[in-house]
Amino acid sequence: MSEWVHVALVAEFPSGERRAVDVEDITVIVFNLNGDYFAIEDVCTHDYSSLDEGELDGDEIICPRHGARFNVRTGEALTAPAYEAIATFPVRVHDGSVQVKDERWD
Repeated sequence: MSEWVHVALVAEFPSGERRAVDVEDITVIVFNLNGDYFAIEDVCTHDYSSLDEGELDGDEIICPRHGARFNVRTGEALTAPAYEAIATFPVRVHDGSVQVKDERWD
């Protein structure tokens, strides 16, 4: 069973920022969008490159390689060349800590 992984303290994770963390050997990017937290797998479904360096435009992350856009709230692929959604993960705030976990294999 997967465990919750500490990402950052709420006080040290301002709105508009992101943090990449390792969750059971998967890199996950956690976003703070106006106090709401969302997490996606750090992989573009088009060519499997990292999304972490991509530009954040509202609630969309833009793949720095080919420009595909993904909704960080839902993982939905919004533009070509990506057509498949990326994995999303549950995020919680517990005792002032932003935490994420991978429940896919539980």
